[in-house]
Amino acid sequence: MSAESVIAKQQQLLLHRPLALHLPTRLGFGAGGLAACAEWFAARAARVVLVVTSPPLAPLCEPLAAALRDQGLKAHVWEGVTQEPRIAHLQAGMRAARDCGADAIAGIGGGSAMDVAKLIAALLDGRQRIGEVFGIGLLHGRALPLACLPTTAGTGSEVSPIAIMQDTTDGQKKAIISSHLVPDAAFVDPALTIGAPREVTAASGIDALTHCIEAYANRQAHPFTDVWALEGIRRIGRSLVQAFDHPDDLAARSDVALGSLYGGLCLGPVNTAAVHALAYPPGSDHGIAHGVSNAVILPHVLEFNRGAIETKMERLAAYCGIARGFDGFLAHVNALCDELKVPRSLPAFIDGLEMDEERRKLIAEMAIVDPTAGGNPVELTVDGALDILDRAMKGRG
Repeated sequence: MSAESVIAKQQQLLLHRPLALHLPTRLGFGAGGLAACAEWFAARAARVVLVVTSPPLAPLCEPLAAALRDQGLKAHVWEGVTQEPRIAHLQAGMRAARDCGADAIAGIGGGSAMDVAKLIAALLDGRQRIGEVFGIGLLHGRALPLACLPTTAGTGSEVSPIAIMQDTTDGQKKAIISSHLVPDAAFVDPALTIGAPREVTAASGIDALTHCIEAYANRQAHPFTDVWALEGIRRIGRSLVQAFDHPDDLAARSDVALGSLYGGLCLGPVNTAAVHALAYPPGSDHGIAHGVSNAVILPHVLEFNRGAIETKMERLAAYCGIARGFDGFLAHVNALCDELKVPRSLPAFIDGLEMDEERRKLIAEMAIVDPTAGGNPVELTVDGALDILDRAMKGRG
């Protein structure tokens, strides 16, 4: 039986599996996102909008604030997301929302700013605390209308039911997964990504690519989301290096932004898998950007999953015009990371990094219980996680 016949048979079986999609009621792509966002808030009869962002993006928020004021709304820009989100950021943001009397929230920035905005909107009414909602389906609702505008092409947070936050009780990044976190509106304007630093373009782009790959090669994969995942991989793969090398290239930025959006749309119904499960702990421990942590782990998880995904990966390689099937696609990923100047091993990010046996085992144990691990096409065991982690420490040769 040919590879295409095997995939066709698998897809017929998967069509009987229920698929739940929770999407923004307004999804805009292209120029004019800031003005469209202001008009959307006005149509929702908002009065006071808290704009959640990071310090480098504060100047970019002024046109949004001006557009909101032109619509007769009050706008308060809060630039308190100074790093990957921690509970302290959320608490400060909720204070800012209460102080200004916000009745609507806008998140503009990368995943960190958007995730904090999503959680402010969800938790501002005080019915639940952040410690009560880590995990899947534990959030009971959302208090305020919410719109998100990404300034990076990577996290997909503007359309996903996921927010990531570092839990201060153990220092680890954890996910809050709930349909209530899907923004009411998302405005993806590729022009907003032009100012992103090159290293952010690389890290966020690899994160988006990983979303698409893991959605496609996932135990929960579905023909509906395969279409998004395949096209996301193709667009990011062909344009990310151009966007990295030529930050003002709007065509390349648009290609990557659309690919990232496709990946974000896959996160709700399918989610990710072992790459994300294993990438979170090193990122939490050492402050490695999530996307680059993914980049180091990704090739080794693909190898770990080879027996279960080789046929699908052959189809993926053919779709992207890559020769030699699985091996060709793996070489393509490695070459892409090299062009983006992403180091080949975790110690290359952290000079002298070592992990003793106890720490390695703890990371492996954390990975296998992470919500994303359940989607891996091969069951992720402690031994399997340790093997992947060891390979990531040594690097791909």
